[in-house]
Amino acid sequence: MRSALFSAENLEKESAQPGMRLQNSKMLKIELNGECMARTGAMVAYQGQVQFQALGSGGIGKFLKQKLTGEGVPLMKMAGRGDVFLADLASDVHLIDLEPGDALSINGSSVLAFDSTLQYDIKMVQGMGMLSSAGLFNCVFTGQGRIAVTTKGTPVVLNVDQPTFVDPQAAVCWSANLQTGYHRAEQLGLGTLLGRRTGEAFTMSFAGQGFVVVQPSEEPPVQGSGQQQQSGGLGSLLGG
Repeated sequence: MRSALFSAENLEKESAQPGMRLQNSKMLKIELNGECMARTGAMVAYQGQVQFQALGSGGIGKFLKQKLTGEGVPLMKMAGRGDVFLADLASDVHLIDLEPGDALSINGSSVLAFDSTLQYDIKMVQGMGMLSSAGLFNCVFTGQGRIAVTTKGTPVVLNVDQPTFVDPQAAVCWSANLQTGYHRAEQLGLGTLLGRRTGEAFTMSFAGQGFVVVQPSEEPPVQGSGQQQQSGGLGSLLGG
């Protein structure tokens, strides 16, 4: 049987080292030898002896402060030895290595998988207050390990060395030490020009020293009420 489908670039990439690596730009491969965390439903294939355990609000332990959200986190723990392939609607996959002392704030809908050595918390985004339903909570990762995030298209990494403003629906992740704030679009003279939304339009500001990753697409607003309508798409990660 012959086909370009069977070309070397599409064959499974092998490695002697366990851990996360990109199978291609749209798919993550985890050579599992122990445990790893991933979004529920992200597994597209696996080989070997791997067990999957769904983690509800009571099973996430140190990874979640349930009091902030009142909801569980649809994560799954993968344990065993084998190869696991993860994807999210053909989104681009990127790997980030965190070192001790690093802290990364991530839009919840962009989290694909992470090493169990990382600590993960849900925190209120500073400066948001109760301005709107645009976004209140984000995931903050600390510790040492690797995390896989997704973007809708090729992102841009902005160096925050001057006042920086980003559509909250397009913000993927940023340095957790940055000072954040939210502003109504009309305050910046943008009016209705800022993105496609239902209700009031807001932009997110960043100040300090660090970076912001911005994707060329807006996450659709989460339908619901109150705090669960978040710009970060965290509702999808928090079981909304």
